[in-house]
Amino acid sequence: MPYTPHTKDDVQKMCAQIGIQSEDELFASIPSELRAKSFDVPEGLSEFEVFDNFKEFASQNDTSKVSFLGGGYYDHIIPTAVDALSTRSEFYTAYTPYQAEASQGTLQALYEYQTMICNLTGMEATNASMYDGGTALAEAALMAVRISRKRKRIIVDSGVNPIYIKILKTYLAYHELEVITLEVKSDGSDKETLLSLIDESIAGYIFQNPNFFGSIEDYFDIIKALHDVKAVAIMSSYPIALGILKSAGDVDADIFCGDGQSLGNYLGFGGPSFGILACKEKYIRNLPGRIVGITDDREGKRSYVLTLQAREQHIRRDKATSNICSNQNLMALRATIFLALLGKEGFEKLSLQNYNNSEYLKAELLKIDGVKIYNQNPTFNEFVIELPISASEFIDKMEERGFFAGLRLETLYENFENRVLVSTTEKRTKAQIDSFVASVKEIV
Repeated sequence: MPYTPHTKDDVQKMCAQIGIQSEDELFASIPSELRAKSFDVPEGLSEFEVFDNFKEFASQNDTSKVSFLGGGYYDHIIPTAVDALSTRSEFYTAYTPYQAEASQGTLQALYEYQTMICNLTGMEATNASMYDGGTALAEAALMAVRISRKRKRIIVDSGVNPIYIKILKTYLAYHELEVITLEVKSDGSDKETLLSLIDESIAGYIFQNPNFFGSIEDYFDIIKALHDVKAVAIMSSYPIALGILKSAGDVDADIFCGDGQSLGNYLGFGGPSFGILACKEKYIRNLPGRIVGITDDREGKRSYVLTLQAREQHIRRDKATSNICSNQNLMALRATIFLALLGKEGFEKLSLQNYNNSEYLKAELLKIDGVKIYNQNPTFNEFVIELPISASEFIDKMEERGFFAGLRLETLYENFENRVLVSTTEKRTKAQIDSFVASVKEIV
């Protein structure tokens, strides 16, 4: 972005143009006692000094280590074409497509995104993205409440990302809704307790497959029990896993949600990403966020529009399906390009490569005395290891050897002091995995 400083003369001219004497008058509506008394702002820098500062800050980032981190954000290969196309000015600047006649290119890309997400998730309708995976899950819960009308209870599986659960509870805090979170007893769902809770007071059940620990489970019986009492089944998933696992549509879930970072977007220290939210067609009017539709204009030409807008905050405000449906067009566009480049067969191969790398790593770690695998169920591309030393000590020693070895689960769960969530993607080579295993052997 160009460097655009304003001189004192520039500021004076702008003030004169809008009829004020100084910048202070811009804040006249704020009571004096509420205004900041002073700002600790350094003197301005030239463009070259600013770039030098940025380079100095950037040099403090250690990008040399090999990452085995997972837990919701993953280190995947991103084809160069994703950057080349998504940063073209036609896409990069045409961000908000409310004026359809001037936004046909962006709307077409988002329509294609919706088509691909429906194909991937097995759902019949989707919006053009949400803020992130956590907010998509929270909005899915609110959808379930609207669909079930008067029901006020939501069950959340213990295998759902704990960060998402915190976001969910924040969203629902002032909705007079009860969130029932199943206790973490193992890496799998406590189905016996769950089935005992499902009754006609339940609006919906949220589960994650693969779950936060990487485990894969069969939820057919749970979903049937939910539908028997007219409750909503909400499935959260890691999109890459859907290349080889059954989709939400395959298991008859009603709503799908997930985070799209793994679809052509960088880790970026935790963002930006985008949220995926899709559902069965009969629930589309409860679906928040923008929805792009296709039609013919009065000359018979194909055109794209934002449809069902009466649900939205920019029209109905307090009666909208959501007042926080921040959309991530650019990130969704990157996902569209990424999915188009891979195609159906390429996506399946990508998914298998993630799975195979993980299985190889798991098998090699099991050969080390003192290392155990926590997961009782099959896993996708991440799993939990139990160590004879503390997770903190293990992570620190692995970092000294050039690895971000995984996620310390003690930061999220009680009594997990010696457990680490380890993840592999297609980006990890056999040599890197073997070196990781050798380092683990040295430490434990």
